[in-house]
Amino acid sequence: MDDDGFFPADVAARYDEETAVMSAPAAVEPAVEVLAELAGESRAVEFGVGTGRLALPLAARGVPVHGIDLSRAMAERLRAKPGGADVGVTIGDFATVRAAGRFGLAYLVFNTVNNLTTQDAQVACFRNAAAHLAPGGCFLVEVGVPALRLLPPGQRVVPFHVSEEGWSYDVYDTATQAMTSHHVMVGADGGGRHRAIPFRYVWPAELDLMARLAGMRLRHRWADWSRAPFTSESEGHVSVWEKPPE
Repeated sequence: MDDDGFFPADVAARYDEETAVMSAPAAVEPAVEVLAELAGESRAVEFGVGTGRLALPLAARGVPVHGIDLSRAMAERLRAKPGGADVGVTIGDFATVRAAGRFGLAYLVFNTVNNLTTQDAQVACFRNAAAHLAPGGCFLVEVGVPALRLLPPGQRVVPFHVSEEGWSYDVYDTATQAMTSHHVMVGADGGGRHRAIPFRYVWPAELDLMARLAGMRLRHRWADWSRAPFTSESEGHVSVWEKPPE
């Protein structure tokens, strides 16, 4: 792993193509609608802004957006896009790095909270989010529910994508909540490449406790960006915690 973490230049160059489904209007527009409503007339800060999948359309809606990201390579991709110059980026670990000023909304999407691979780092992230927020501001996290129900006794691996172009699977360690996502991509020439990214999976109730430790309280929890109810069958959630007004 280099200074750009798990998103160096070669990964950044392929990132938008490999996440094209998540960049389609059907995925982006509901998310931007929720984020714009929560931000209101305030500024927003995105933890793990990446190449600007949500930051750019949110800024185009008139919400001033600032991003924090460890990867300079990803930030360069953002800046090169139309409107990229309007989104400021602070380089660093979003669990600890501060962007200047106060914000009405901080948000962390696409399972990126799991990129923090220790509980201490995830707790620090919530405290950092609260420190960015003005009183009454909100912190939003989009993340999957750990798929442990798919693990029969003795099994640690859950495949989640299989195609002629490659396959992906997660390897779980239920004792430590560690998880590694493996991606095997097959090229047109028949050659392949493998990429592995470590994560720490986290439960909704655990996130609620992290928010309480940071002085925030749960305001919303939905199954997805459509604001469908969160149930025991939900595979993910969009949760919003509020910093109390003064």
